[in-house]
Amino acid sequence: MDVNQYLSVFIDESREHLQAMNDQLLELEQQPEDISIVQTIFRSAHTLKGMSATMGFEDIASLTHEMENVLDMIRNEKLSMNEAIFEVLFQAADALEAMVEDIVEGGSGTSDVQSLIAVLQQIVGGGEPVAAKGEVHQTLSLDEFQLSVMQQSIAAGMKVYQIEVTLREDCVLKAARCFMVFGILENSGEVVGSEPSVEDIEQEKFEQKFTVYLVSERDAAELRSEIANVSEVEQVILVSVTEEMLIQVKEGRREAAAANAAAAVQSEEKAAAGAVGSPAGKIQKTQKDEQATDRKNKARNARASSANRTIRVDIERLDVLMNLFSELLIDRVRLEQLAAEIGRAELSDTVEHMARVSADLQNIVLKLRMVQVDTVFNRFPRMIRDIAKSLDKKVELVITGADTELDRTVIDEIGDPLVHLLRNAIDHGLEATNERIAAGKPETGTIQLSAFHSGSHVFIEIEDDGKGINRDKVLATAIKRNVISEEQAEKLSDEEVFRLLFASGFSTAEQISDLSGRGVGLDVVKSKIESLGGQVSVTSRLGRGTKFSVQLPLTLSIISAMLVRIGVEKFALPISSIVETAIVSRKEIRKVHGNQLVPYRDHVIPVIFLDEVLDIPVHEVSADPTLEMVVIRKGEKLAAVVVDEFIGQQDIVLKSLGQYLTQLFAVSGATILGDGQVALILEPNDLIK
Repeated sequence: MDVNQYLSVFIDESREHLQAMNDQLLELEQQPEDISIVQTIFRSAHTLKGMSATMGFEDIASLTHEMENVLDMIRNEKLSMNEAIFEVLFQAADALEAMVEDIVEGGSGTSDVQSLIAVLQQIVGGGEPVAAKGEVHQTLSLDEFQLSVMQQSIAAGMKVYQIEVTLREDCVLKAARCFMVFGILENSGEVVGSEPSVEDIEQEKFEQKFTVYLVSERDAAELRSEIANVSEVEQVILVSVTEEMLIQVKEGRREAAAANAAAAVQSEEKAAAGAVGSPAGKIQKTQKDEQATDRKNKARNARASSANRTIRVDIERLDVLMNLFSELLIDRVRLEQLAAEIGRAELSDTVEHMARVSADLQNIVLKLRMVQVDTVFNRFPRMIRDIAKSLDKKVELVITGADTELDRTVIDEIGDPLVHLLRNAIDHGLEATNERIAAGKPETGTIQLSAFHSGSHVFIEIEDDGKGINRDKVLATAIKRNVISEEQAEKLSDEEVFRLLFASGFSTAEQISDLSGRGVGLDVVKSKIESLGGQVSVTSRLGRGTKFSVQLPLTLSIISAMLVRIGVEKFALPISSIVETAIVSRKEIRKVHGNQLVPYRDHVIPVIFLDEVLDIPVHEVSADPTLEMVVIRKGEKLAAVVVDEFIGQQDIVLKSLGQYLTQLFAVSGATILGDGQVALILEPNDLIK
């Protein structure tokens, strides 16, 4: 089999199954008694195991096989879910994802997953193993390196102990007692490993027992006695570890892996034999069983039918298709212009038909590139869960509009900026639980992640109900870092103050952490979003919360625009930003505090003369008493742009201005017109302040 031929399919489907696995684990964590969720996770693990075994990725296959065993016991109600099992399954999912990403990067997809496999085997075997006299149990916390350290210590004449400590059932301060035990152990030698981990022990994520492996020169009886004297320690079992025991552990692990593989084969052989067994050995199904089987078959057929109607297409092929269609669109506009000049009915009819067909083709091509933002959003619930646990905060993530579609190019780039904003919302935005209770808020903070269409843009908003942004603190930090002067600070509005957060290296965090406080967050977000032709803004109310709003173009390729002439130049204005066109008398324009304004539908809006703003040469001053205007919108704000002539509406192809013409005011790109001329595309959002 040509592995490379199927590798891309394997990667795509593996990512889908891993995402489904994570989503379902999060759902199961909320509803641990729902066996149907376990069934779904089991199917994902089973499919992933089969694919990886076929492709030769043995570590992925081995780990998913052990996950299957645990999930099979749970769905058959032989095992109940608990926090420890959830953590192991999440760790296994993370390990699988890391191996798949290694394959994406050109690696072999191999990883040392024996420790995880051992824990999953322990769960299947009946939970946490107990150390019997004279033997070392095969705990996950000891990897090959730690076993080697213990072997070398024994060879050097040191003593190695396995110490199992049991606390009393009524022990209240378990973490404090563990701290005292670890204090004794660390003063007596070197702690090689523990089960559960030190972090879990410190956070009291265990029942009453924990096991520690210690390298020491002290006598076993003295050590046992000192530990037993710690208050609320009920029992201490200390086993001296020999080199033979460690060798047995290593051999036992290898034998267990081989036994599991053999058991799996034997189980499949028994299942096959049972299918052709004697009539006496056949199980009579009830009507309910038959109905359930019928429902499963129908669901399977429906999924198969749906799968057969879809195909996977490389994004590069779609890029080529879009570029070819862009050239076709330019030629279509040119043909329409020539047909109008020649004036022959037959040519005009043919060009009109071609325009209708190409318009339909344009819609299809654009839709082929559109992807639901759910492909980005679906990775966030797991991330929020993990970060919230690490910060000891209670957080609920509410997602709306996940079916909103965006261009694939934008989708591929927007993930990291959203991760920054969500981390910022949890770390900076939401208060600690005790602070929320003191402020009269629910102890669980809420982060709302929403997406929606507006014109030819998509808006993604991240809103929290946290403490909001402290205006005075932001200003003080900005002045301290010489971002602005004290005189400038006094004149800034709230919106302008909040915009300072996007300055390079700006941070108000008092402590540096893995999540924030390094000054490399919001400026990166702003740069990335602007590189996609979008914008980001922030609003906040002290004590009530903060909302970040990201505005992104629906597509980066083709838009509908109004072509206008200003002086000797032609420009394109995106239709999505235009409210309407109008003709007004010059006498209606008034000058107030240096700004030119014009009445508009019971309001007064600013007037923008682009020949002045963009320094466009004008051959002669018009004596016409009226002015032609385009009313544009930016959110709730309106403005009127004065133009010399309306050329008409048409679909245009966006072309980049290259790496040298960047940061141009009010210009977002260019397009090629039907007559071969180049017209600049105006950015209305820059024109409205």
